[in-house]
Amino acid sequence: MSWVRTAAGATRRALPFLLRGFPSSVVALVLLIRVLLVAAFTLVGIGWLAIPSTVRSVRRWAGRERRRIAAFTGRPVPAPYDPPGRDDPATRTRTLLADPATWRDLGWVLIHGLTGLVAGLLAPVLPLGAVNAAVVPLYWKAMPADDPVEAPYAVTSWLGALGMVPITVGWLILTLVVVPLLAGWQARVGRRLLRPTRDVRLSERVTELTATRAAALEAHGAELRRIERDLHDGTQNRLVGVIMHLGIAERALRRDPESALPLLLRAQDQAADALGELRDVVRSIYPPVLAERGLDGALAALAARCAVPCTLRVDGLRRLPAALEAAAYFVVAEALTNTAKHSGAEHAEVTVSLRPPADPDDEEALVIEVRDDGHGGADESGGGSGLAGIRRRVAAFDGHTDLASPHGGPTVVRAVIPCAS
Repeated sequence: MSWVRTAAGATRRALPFLLRGFPSSVVALVLLIRVLLVAAFTLVGIGWLAIPSTVRSVRRWAGRERRRIAAFTGRPVPAPYDPPGRDDPATRTRTLLADPATWRDLGWVLIHGLTGLVAGLLAPVLPLGAVNAAVVPLYWKAMPADDPVEAPYAVTSWLGALGMVPITVGWLILTLVVVPLLAGWQARVGRRLLRPTRDVRLSERVTELTATRAAALEAHGAELRRIERDLHDGTQNRLVGVIMHLGIAERALRRDPESALPLLLRAQDQAADALGELRDVVRSIYPPVLAERGLDGALAALAARCAVPCTLRVDGLRRLPAALEAAAYFVVAEALTNTAKHSGAEHAEVTVSLRPPADPDDEEALVIEVRDDGHGGADESGGGSGLAGIRRRVAAFDGHTDLASPHGGPTVVRAVIPCAS
């Protein structure tokens, strides 16, 4: 039964995707015909002027397909194009034709224009076949004797009508198996053709790593300044107070030993406070609960201590590198602190999961989502919000952070951290 539920859920998601792919494939087929006509006219020397507009049309439709695939898979498909230059028309045409992304788009137009029609027609035929076979026993009797129901054989008796039951089951099984497979294949092919090439991804990766290195240095510097500030403003002042009271107690012992005891007790209290603050600073560097209970246990403790009732959902989490677990812990801690201080929420929800790679070129990622039902309107640029700190901490691991907080709520903070970082 679990397989049936899983397959039914996948089919419910895949069927609209394939149905929307049908008109998309019709447009792709029209674009394919246009491309062939422009290519034919170019051979005789009069089609060059139409190449830029044709390429722009293909790119616009490919952009719509990227958004459709991203909505289905939950993973964005970045565009592979360079910003347009200000060259003359002839140079611009040569640049477009030399761009590998142009030819990959044309390959997608060819494949999607031919296969999307078939997938878009087959997707509704399978469930409709199951519905038709299921209702045959309800209306076969009303059909004329000389024109019986043909589905797929002539139904002329109740025994023949009952034979529709296994056929209905067969149609349902085909629907649950074929529709998700078709949708997955269409999404994979589209994603592979429409995303940047390996060379472009390597170039973008170098740019990202440069930005990540700068973010890591900035986050490291901010963390060092925070630790120094905590030690200077808190622990150091407490220790200065301890030394001062011990000096006063020393002089009191020489003059009036009985008056030295309150001073020693006060120095002892301040030493205990200094030790507590020092422990807090140490915990802010790497919480011991992470080493003792792992990330899931540490997050459970955070959720239990949250001032707002909080629900924690953990999916497929395992032990990760210590630095990555510490980053995830502080992301959740800071987000829940913001929720308690600023959101006016009555409930918060934390979801942490490991996202498997979509294809061999991707990598596993830790996905953190903190949602609350507060009044929204969170502003990352606001002083003391902590959201900028979350973004810096995540960026240091080559991850990215998204904030959605419309006025009226809800507020959703979503961080994605690659596990290979």
